[in-house]
Amino acid sequence: MRRLPITFWTTVFVTVVCVTLVALDFERSWHARRVLLEQTERNATNLARAMSEHADDTLRTAETSLADLQERIQTDGTSPTQMARLHRLMADHVHRLPELDALSAYDETGRRLVTSQADQDRAVNNADREYFQYHLRNPGAGSRIGRPVVSRATGRWVIPVSRRLDKPDGAFDGVVLATIAIDYFREFYASFDIGADGAVALLSDDGTMLVRRPFREQSIAANIGNTPLYDAYTRVARIGTGMFRSTQDGKVRLNSYRPLQHYPLFVTAALSKDEVLAHWWRDTLTHTAGVIVLAALLALFGQRLVRQMRRRLQVESKLREARDSLAGLNAALEKLALQDGLTGLANRRQFDVSLGNEFSRATRHGAPLALAMIDVDHFKAYNDRYGHGAGDICLRAAAQAIRRQTPGRAGDLAARYGGEEMAVLLPNTDVAGAHAVAERMREAIAALALPHAGSPHGIVTISAGVAAMVPRRGVDAASALLELADRALYAAKAAGRNRVADGPDSAAP
Repeated sequence: MRRLPITFWTTVFVTVVCVTLVALDFERSWHARRVLLEQTERNATNLARAMSEHADDTLRTAETSLADLQERIQTDGTSPTQMARLHRLMADHVHRLPELDALSAYDETGRRLVTSQADQDRAVNNADREYFQYHLRNPGAGSRIGRPVVSRATGRWVIPVSRRLDKPDGAFDGVVLATIAIDYFREFYASFDIGADGAVALLSDDGTMLVRRPFREQSIAANIGNTPLYDAYTRVARIGTGMFRSTQDGKVRLNSYRPLQHYPLFVTAALSKDEVLAHWWRDTLTHTAGVIVLAALLALFGQRLVRQMRRRLQVESKLREARDSLAGLNAALEKLALQDGLTGLANRRQFDVSLGNEFSRATRHGAPLALAMIDVDHFKAYNDRYGHGAGDICLRAAAQAIRRQTPGRAGDLAARYGGEEMAVLLPNTDVAGAHAVAERMREAIAALALPHAGSPHGIVTISAGVAAMVPRRGVDAASALLELADRALYAAKAAGRNRVADGPDSAAP
């Protein structure tokens, strides 16, 4: 049989190499596209999480101010002296909290009683506002986030947050109101790099648009109830991602949406699909053209194959570097989402996750798990006397003292549980050990000697309740440990505060 010439085998080899190169380039480009979209989805998800946390914290600040204002009016009345004092307090609140545009109170007829603004004209009447009519018809102490309105005092768009005032017999007695300037959210959203065609928005659960970037005034209070995005949020999943065409400007974007933790609102972060893939298209077209040229030249210049392979490795190395850079950014965003901004301790979300993980680990290994619940004594009196700014400083100092006394073992966690209450999770620890740790924390905070004229001890102190258990599979739940520690904390308070009380120790042999 006649042997085929070397030229044939050379032609076959070059043909196979060229086809293989083109196929590999297509697979690499398609994989790069898939990776890029996955990374974009993660970025959008992290952005939506940050927006949700920000909006939740902003509304909680407004709600806290409203609750304080409601309590003062219903307790102290509406005398001229009290209204003058409230005006000063409200003005100070608004000055210290950039989230707030204004605080106001209205009587049962809608006439303004007091406001944080300089203009105290009591002839102003807001009985026609949607939030006023809602509270007039709906008894209850809950807060309401209303539709955006134009402020009659400043002419700016604001989001109203309101609570109902009740008379002693439960009858309607008016409304307390906090307004948040839409410009506050616009400035925050402007800090995100979402590209030229990206969009972010804050919406109510009924589909009402509250804030959107890019900003268009006609979009405020618009309803998106008939859009694919809203349909996915209400019918598919409360947290998710999807590629949707915007009804605002017709652009196709990758949307990540999620609800606020404590309020009937949700946020969406959307990155333009065309904008995200524009660089990929340019890179792919350029690279594909190069591969085709390479395949043509390979028939004449086979010796350049190694050099071209080296070029491919360099391109892939750059892609890995970009991937690693994005992974670092995602890790940093994840860390910020799990830290309490005021105290620097772990936040409630991280505590809940750690408690679940450690409870499962203790169940599997039959090991004890202890929890210390800590509360700053007479903290409301501290805030009332020294102001909320001093209260924040006090909480930070107490948090740092608690963190320094936390053993620091794997699994140990100090977290801000809520308000002035903190929690310390101590794996592989019984009640005696947890008591010793909590006692050191109590002594460390007492040693700070922070003055507190509203406390019988004259300084800032803490009360702590500790409990421990060896969880039994299928019998005990993490909430049981929380309840035991909470009961112990209440026992410490009932016994006079500035002490550590022990709950039942089911971790004992």
